[in-house]
Amino acid sequence: MPTLIELKDTLARTVDDPFTHVADGDDLATGDVIVSLTRFQADGERLLSEGRRVGVRVAAGEEVEALAYDLPRLSVVALDFPKNLDGRAFSNARLLRERYGYRGEVRAVGDVLREYAAFMVRCGFDAFEPADGASANEWQAATGRYRHVYQRSADDRSPAFVERQG
Repeated sequence: MPTLIELKDTLARTVDDPFTHVADGDDLATGDVIVSLTRFQADGERLLSEGRRVGVRVAAGEEVEALAYDLPRLSVVALDFPKNLDGRAFSNARLLRERYGYRGEVRAVGDVLREYAAFMVRCGFDAFEPADGASANEWQAATGRYRHVYQRSADDRSPAFVERQG
């Protein structure tokens, strides 16, 4: 089971993951599950009707728009970073938070490195499965690395030009 780091009120902590990642060809586990977008499109209604919490893993080439109507019923949207130079998950996180108003957990999975932690938080991520073995304390430090920001984002921090005016 991968390490799960959760960020709540700017405090990062390691938590037990109540979800089981289920691959497309595997039998469904009991309890809370995270399935691929393809599997959710095929089995989502059944999974949700069983009273379990459901999460969907969205690959880098898939569009979160496909989940727009189901978002209020989803507990987790896990956005995949297939390699550290692929930033499509950043865009998907912003879409989830800003366009669709998703308030559930947005989780970074795959090749998730703490060097991008501050940017992930700015885009709306609040949970991470780090690929680099970093601790919650290291993630905590990385998320607060930059005192000033220069544009608005999903985290609602005031840009530097607004701070200067006040």
